[in-house]
Amino acid sequence: MRLVVDLNRCQGYAQCAFLAPDVFAMHGDESLLYDPQASDDQRENVERAVHACPVRAILVDAMNGSLSTPEASGER
Repeated sequence: MRLVVDLNRCQGYAQCAFLAPDVFAMHGDESLLYDPQASDDQRENVERAVHACPVRAILVDAMNGSLSTPEASGER
């Protein structure tokens, strides 16, 4: 799966790093590092991280060419 994080939107709440530490990590107080090509075995943790992000900065591409966010699937 491919991940894209809008780093302009990210506010450093670190919910993603807490829920998917093998994919997301905070570098300092405000800088987010992440693996843009997360493995499929991390899918459940990544989905939790996507839904926990208070500013909806994480986009997931299921490799079918479409990026999805909680809003795109009707969730809030």
